Amino acid sequence: MTPMSTFLLASLLGADAAPLQRGVATEQASIHIEGFLQRLMPQAFIPQGTWWAAGLSMLAACLAVFAFINVFALFAVWLERKVSAHMQCRLGPMEVGWHGVLQTIADGLKLTAKEDIVPRDVDRILYVLGPLVVFAGVFVRFVPLPFGEHLIASDLNIGLFFIAAVGSVEVLGVIMAGWSSNNKWTLFGTIRAATQMVSYEVPIGLAFIAVAVCAGTLSLVSIVEAQKFSVASWFCFRDPFLFVLCLIYAIASLAECKRAPFDLPEAESELVSGFHTEYSGIRFALFFLAEYAAMYLVSAVAVVAFFGGWYTGIPAIDGIGAEGSGGIAMALGLFIKASVLIGKSIGIVFVQMWVRWTLPRVRLDQMMHLCLKVLLPIALVCLVGSAFWRLAFGRTFLFILPPSWFGA
Repeated sequence: MTPMSTFLLASLLGADAAPLQRGVATEQASIHIEGFLQRLMPQAFIPQGTWWAAGLSMLAACLAVFAFINVFALFAVWLERKVSAHMQCRLGPMEVGWHGVLQTIADGLKLTAKEDIVPRDVDRILYVLGPLVVFAGVFVRFVPLPFGEHLIASDLNIGLFFIAAVGSVEVLGVIMAGWSSNNKWTLFGTIRAATQMVSYEVPIGLAFIAVAVCAGTLSLVSIVEAQKFSVASWFCFRDPFLFVLCLIYAIASLAECKRAPFDLPEAESELVSGFHTEYSGIRFALFFLAEYAAMYLVSAVAVVAFFGGWYTGIPAIDGIGAEGSGGIAMALGLFIKASVLIGKSIGIVFVQMWVRWTLPRVRLDQMMHLCLKVLLPIALVCLVGSAFWRLAFGRTFLFILPPSWFGA
């Protein structure tokens, strides 16, 4: 097994990257991956250092994340229907459940019950693997993503880099799905998707580098802790260059998720359904699930990197459940902080939906022009500017005010 594959495997299991980088055996890493389950169950039920404890830890983390993705996808589909309807002076789903809340569940049952039709001339192996790889490319990126304080599968010390790097797996799945379908429309959608997703990863990466420079770490938990002092300490307000990079990330993340106005790979007026035209039933549902999971993922990363994570900037709220508090207060603090982070993320998801039903789809040449000739040069300038700002002014809040003004 190569060092990179060993690192990726350990990351999937929830192990910290540091022991593997120092050449420590993978067996020792099993000690690190029990932490998630140890926080859920008493130690009496999970003897430390056992292989099955590591397996249960991995299974618990995977099931928890998978359950969250499913629940969020159901909610997001319903929300998008209602948001789009109200923006067009309509009601949206109303009949199935209160205000149509059960409509998405009915649609999900329909997708799982539909016949799995496989076209005759497809490359069957790639056709079957395509949606699985796309979903896996999104699912794996949840490993270092916190859902709140202490609610994380694995706090990797290179978490931000891991999210950016593993995102390329989704591109491979899209290419596999489109190429194997043996359809010219899926091929066009595949080429568009690969071009778009690979291109917009560059400005996203530059935004991540600027955040890492400002925080001095790639750990997502440590990045949040660097913004805990007040709203003014959030990275989007640290200096004007980071504010611009926050906007660049917001635009590029829409293209990364293939959301309007960058939904060229799935342009129904041109390509039927793009790279997943030939898919139906549960395989199509996996593409659908991956899209809404990616929407939450990029929104949560934006909250962690630029908007203070689970901190509200209100000391009375942020102090609930601090160290030394009782069990009930600590549990309440965990719940509040998780609700804050997820609530902020859903707010950004709402903006993504708002943009979808407001702006028209751009042309392919306009999409590439925006990335290579607008966002990329601006991101490079802002990265250098943010580094020099930090050298000149140090750790400042609200662009020019010192941390002492906010009790930091």
